[in-house]
Amino acid sequence: MASQPDNVSRRAFLRGSVTLIPAVGLAGGVSLTAQANEPAPNLSEYQPVFFSEDEWSFLLAACDRLIPGDSAGQGPGALDTNVPVFLDRQMDAPYGHADRWYMEGPFVTDGSPDLGFQYPYTPREVYQKGIAMTQQYCKQQYGKRFEQLDGNTQDSVLQGLEANDIDFAALSGIHKLQAADFFSQLLQNTKEGYLADPIHGGNKHMAAWKMIGFPGARASYRDWVGQHDVEYPLGPVSLTGERG
Repeated sequence: MASQPDNVSRRAFLRGSVTLIPAVGLAGGVSLTAQANEPAPNLSEYQPVFFSEDEWSFLLAACDRLIPGDSAGQGPGALDTNVPVFLDRQMDAPYGHADRWYMEGPFVTDGSPDLGFQYPYTPREVYQKGIAMTQQYCKQQYGKRFEQLDGNTQDSVLQGLEANDIDFAALSGIHKLQAADFFSQLLQNTKEGYLADPIHGGNKHMAAWKMIGFPGARASYRDWVGQHDVEYPLGPVSLTGERG
């Protein structure tokens, strides 16, 4: 995990992420079911359905470090776009329950990354175990919970998770989950919530799409197919028909 990106590098990173996270078909089996007429909630008023109060506090802080808001007002952050709402809703969707995953053993946790997901845990369980172990590490190392740490220290913890420098097994003695795998799911889902259609709970009012110039679910681009290096002149459209 790099240090907080500047405006140009962050936009380049997010533009690249769009190719991995289509507006309609999300990577990783994320649910495509939602209430089409449900208004976007205010994050400060949202009551999580799956995550506990302590888990929710961690998510708010972690998402804010992964995609921070732009103090100059030129780009929204994960909290501005309701990414934690997206994460919470996905935990009660088929994705959170791993309904469409093969979840039978054997699980080869020390094998090649090409083998894919190798845990007997659903995404819900990965979050619960990963957050608990991260909080335990923070308390042992710093005497505080993750969300109580300053921004630079939070970044150091996230970097430790990403590099697998935080040993979950040593903390619990029983969990097989690797810190890097927890971080990978958290980062991937955060990007999905930031860039997916607002119908899934994140990307509130298509703010992320507006920032990177993504047109969303418009039905026709015929007039602009042959125009290169020309800024798209129309705002985005969501699956519910909201226009930016």
